[in-house]
Amino acid sequence: MNKRIFRAIFGAAMAVLLASFALLVGLLYTHFSSVQQGELRTQLALAKQGVEQNGLAYLDGLAPRDTRLTWIAADGSVLYDSASEAEAMENHLDRPEVRDALAAGYGESSRYSGTLLERYLYAAQQLDDGTVLRLALTQNSVLALVLGMLQPCLIIFGGAVILAFWLAGRLSESIVAPLNALDLDHPLKNEEYGELSPLLRRIDSQQKQLAAQTQALRRSRDELETVTYNLREGMILLGPDGLVLSMNPAARRLLDAQGPVLNEPILTVCRNLDLQTVLAKAQQGTPAETVTQLPAGAYQLDASPVLSDGEVRGVAVLLFDVTERQKAEQLRREFSANVSHELKTPLHVISGYAELLMLGMVKPGDIASSGEKIHAEAMRMTQLVQDIIELSHLDEGAKDLVWEPVDLYAAAQNTVQSLTAQAEQAQVFVSLQGDSVVIDAVPRLVDQILHNLCDNAIKYNRPGGHVWITVAAEADDITLAVQDDGIGIPDAQQTHVFERFYRVDKSRSKAVNGTGLGLSIVKHAAEVLGAKVSLESEESKGTTISIRFGYPKTEK
Repeated sequence: MNKRIFRAIFGAAMAVLLASFALLVGLLYTHFSSVQQGELRTQLALAKQGVEQNGLAYLDGLAPRDTRLTWIAADGSVLYDSASEAEAMENHLDRPEVRDALAAGYGESSRYSGTLLERYLYAAQQLDDGTVLRLALTQNSVLALVLGMLQPCLIIFGGAVILAFWLAGRLSESIVAPLNALDLDHPLKNEEYGELSPLLRRIDSQQKQLAAQTQALRRSRDELETVTYNLREGMILLGPDGLVLSMNPAARRLLDAQGPVLNEPILTVCRNLDLQTVLAKAQQGTPAETVTQLPAGAYQLDASPVLSDGEVRGVAVLLFDVTERQKAEQLRREFSANVSHELKTPLHVISGYAELLMLGMVKPGDIASSGEKIHAEAMRMTQLVQDIIELSHLDEGAKDLVWEPVDLYAAAQNTVQSLTAQAEQAQVFVSLQGDSVVIDAVPRLVDQILHNLCDNAIKYNRPGGHVWITVAAEADDITLAVQDDGIGIPDAQQTHVFERFYRVDKSRSKAVNGTGLGLSIVKHAAEVLGAKVSLESEESKGTTISIRFGYPKTEK
């Protein structure tokens, strides 16, 4: 701080000194220039009177020492010059002072020499006969004046620097000395500087806060000990030598520790090999975790090194119960095994085409078709996964779904519009008939039923085929029927079509990206809505699937 104050004072003194010197030189130079310009104007007036009375004879007898007199004709040619031959001089009509004199009767100007060390002051006066008389005066420039006074200036500047250096040192020491003598243990008793009062009050406040925080830390430590004592998860703290510093009751129970454990080697408390492995890694400074089987079930062991100054000062071990998580993992693996055969085919196709593209074995003209095949199989796999997720949700009862009034006919219209492009590509004609009927249902499930039924009716149809969608309101039922004149379903397979992953014609299903889950989703969605599903089909003639909602109709 002392150095910073010294540099600030010294820098300020130097800045003031340089600024004062520059300002003084500038003011003096401006003042003397003004005085010389006035003298030049006076001399020019006298010369004008002499020339007007005596003409060139006056100039021949004139021998100025510090000035230069030039007589210029109205066209700019030089008639006389006290320093050079008039005939050899160039035309002076372009000189600013000459132009001003011809225009206004009098003109002034100044110009620097090529070295910037001299400055020329000019004054021009028009005579009665139209000619111009110009008087010039040579003046040292500011740079020349400074260079001329360089030695005394340096002496003065050096003395000023020494004085400023000494004063800055004394001032900085006098400012810092009271600061170094402050009593920080009793901040409010210091009265050296009034400006420090806010800082001293803040220090006093922070000391009080630190005292309160220390007390709070003690309470937190006591609370932590209470919490860890009652934790269901096990917690162990080890010192750098592997001795037990702390072990809560849960850890004692899980590790079946008998007798005293504090300050005992962990090896004598528990000989679990998984625990010894993670402890060995943590003692080397690397966090480690593993899952081990204990008498109470499956537990995850997390061992973290306690570091201080880059050295391991201890190890903290936590034991978490992961029995339920392992059961969930087992259920997930079983589910994956059940659907893996459905994902195998698209994955093999994608992998095969991708490998051919990677090895450059695909002709340039076939790259686009290969990409289309990969995209189609990927979309098929995505649809399969989405259907599986939806079925799982429906299996769980879909209790989070929101029921609200649904216009069954309007929902069917939306489905027809969304499948228009697909129907046109398959050359299948889709028509909708019936009345607007509102039922209490789940809009998303109604849309899924409509989409899957209409999608199947289009996919498993033939070019030029038809799909008829009917919404009918009867006395006690509201019926949604989707009929097509497509390939139909054999009698022996009609009882299986609502099973998961079941396909009537597997080769055709794969050709149209079928997953075998569409009708299963329809069945489960209908069950959630309290509706009944019926199927009528004849091979090669078509299929009709009806959904009967057992709710009284509500007219719009």
